[in-house]
Amino acid sequence: MTTTALAGAAVPVAAEADLDAFGTDPWWITLIKALVIFVFLMVCVLMMIMADRKVMGRMQQRHGPNRFGPLGLLQSLADGVKLSLKEDVIPRGVDRPIYIAAPMIAAVPAFMAFSVIPIGPEVNMFGVQTPLQLTDLPIAALVVLGTAAIGVYGIVLGGWASQSPYALLGGLRASAQVISYEIAMGLSVVAVFMLSGTLTTSGIVEAQQPLWFAVILAPSFLIYLVTMVGETNRLPFDLAEGEGELVGGFMTEYGSMKFTMFFLAEYVNMVTVAAVSVTFFLGGYLAPPPLTAFWPGAAEGYWPVLWWLLKFMFVMFLFIWLRGSVPRIRYDQLMALGWKILIPVQLVWITAVALVRILINEGAPAWVIAAVVAAFTVLTVAVLAAWARSTRRRRAAESAERREEMRRMRDDPAYGGFPVPPSSAPHYGSSVPAEGPRYAPRAPDDKREEVTGA
Repeated sequence: MTTTALAGAAVPVAAEADLDAFGTDPWWITLIKALVIFVFLMVCVLMMIMADRKVMGRMQQRHGPNRFGPLGLLQSLADGVKLSLKEDVIPRGVDRPIYIAAPMIAAVPAFMAFSVIPIGPEVNMFGVQTPLQLTDLPIAALVVLGTAAIGVYGIVLGGWASQSPYALLGGLRASAQVISYEIAMGLSVVAVFMLSGTLTTSGIVEAQQPLWFAVILAPSFLIYLVTMVGETNRLPFDLAEGEGELVGGFMTEYGSMKFTMFFLAEYVNMVTVAAVSVTFFLGGYLAPPPLTAFWPGAAEGYWPVLWWLLKFMFVMFLFIWLRGSVPRIRYDQLMALGWKILIPVQLVWITAVALVRILINEGAPAWVIAAVVAAFTVLTVAVLAAWARSTRRRRAAESAERREEMRRMRDDPAYGGFPVPPSSAPHYGSSVPAEGPRYAPRAPDDKREEVTGA
């Protein structure tokens, strides 16, 4: 892999896809890897549920679960057993085959996506030299995006098969949300593909040895963090199952193990998107650059697994932090953020990265690349400033129009009154009957007590 200097940082020119280490493991090594991934995901789900409640409890100045097990560590296990032992009721009138299959359709893709996530380099496992990754493909990054997209089918089918308006509405809102944020998520990793020169997950990790993509591609990384929250229906983007609006969303008619499968799919998706963020932007299993400067052994053996776990735990903590500090937004704000802000920003940013990529491939000097980046940045800032100014003017005009409308309403004598049904009785002593509904005028503030006493 060759590099070039850009603003003092080494930028990778291309990463050679080396897949020779995959597909040669004995069957029992592959089975051990698959079992380790499954156990890791299940343990992560249990620990994440517990951490979700414990950390949020501390944020809200309470203890959280602290009864079952030491320090409440077994509370998630108890909740899982409780849900599993509940009566499995299937409502009358549902589409039974799809109703039963929907939770599995939502959960299985999340497990599949983790198969291409590299957790460490090649190690000696029971006398066999093998990478700490189940498999890798020439298009492994697209496999991750594809499996994430398949999961929405379980949500939509679960809402539709329930034959309930609340569940159907929740499924439709979830599908619109997930599709919208999948577009921004896919665009955020396009810059990673262009800069790394490969679609293999192991190659993307190796391409970040000079500098992590979270630094070089900071806008893509920040937008990916936002989209992964929207993709997993977590606060503040849990509009698909907001109890205050939709009872339980697409899970309204589900209970027992089927509800547990949907719940499991949500948390496994959180683990998967967090692992993808570590792989694409945070250097994967690579040790922090300052650490390798004085400890060469930090990148050898099983030590890289520790660095991967620390980065993974940091990203998972962001989910809890957002849930405990940011309120739920409105649905129109959710869609406007995805379509009007994230996607346009990503398109502009990808254009800039593609331009720099072309200049690097053509062997342009560093000062030419820096000048192009500066010009593109100035042009983008000018366009954004003009857009913000026009937006402020439009909002000021709309606010003035609303104030004028309110003034006209206050001048209306019927403003603030209450409707009175039509009556055949004389109107205020007149011999002419009232025609149609009228509004009783609101008494002035200084006369209200007198009128009430009368």
